[in-house]
Amino acid sequence: MCLIVFAWRPGHALPLIVAANRDEFHARPSLPLAAWEAAPTVIAGRDLQAGGTWLGIGTGGRFAALTNIRAPGAPLGTRSRGELPERYLRGELSPQAYLTELSGHLEHYSGFNLLVGDEHQLWYLNSQRGTPEQLPAGIHGVSNAALDTPWPKLLRARQALRDCIEKQIEEPQAEMLLRLLSDPQLAADEELPCTGVPYEWEKRLSSVFIAGTDYGTRASTVLIRHANGATQITERRFGPTGPLGDSRIDLPPCGQADAP
Repeated sequence: MCLIVFAWRPGHALPLIVAANRDEFHARPSLPLAAWEAAPTVIAGRDLQAGGTWLGIGTGGRFAALTNIRAPGAPLGTRSRGELPERYLRGELSPQAYLTELSGHLEHYSGFNLLVGDEHQLWYLNSQRGTPEQLPAGIHGVSNAALDTPWPKLLRARQALRDCIEKQIEEPQAEMLLRLLSDPQLAADEELPCTGVPYEWEKRLSSVFIAGTDYGTRASTVLIRHANGATQITERRFGPTGPLGDSRIDLPPCGQADAP
């Protein structure tokens, strides 16, 4: 996952709204959003190369999402970062406990940002800082640097999410959120961050949605959660030549699935 913007509003009728793009090489195989056969309580896409995920939900309102930190030349971790959301979604530790435990093993992973939460709280860990943080209510974003780093693509997407929420007072629709994730506008040269990659890549990676025959946005994911726990998660997938299809999963309010 390379861009996540989200509204975290505890106590609101819609406490969590997420819009996220996963950017990756098209040759890297993955499975669409679905309940995992070996772990049916986990609903996520799946990376078939390393076995983990980039964004997903689980029982009890569990939510996790990951972005990589762009740091050319940094040593590669010995373990896949994709296992970090997966382990949280499969487990039972609280968000704080999970990130606190993880913070003692950061040397095993390449740089990452990790969001984990449940029905009551949302936590964040930047592997370079190494200290878990409980996030306050608000509209936030993270790309391939620390939380709310003002890269042009993040500023555009975060403002678009704010506008979407304000226009749809009752409830933003998934299609509106997917539309904000499809923004192809490149940043002006003077606005580009300097992350150590060649100019051509810095420019190419500066848009919210990245198109390309070798590398680009592979999936756009939207999550809308209601205060009663009812959750809608939608994934739109892309290949080198355009859209490949959508998946949508609707989870009922808490406890309703067990009702007779």
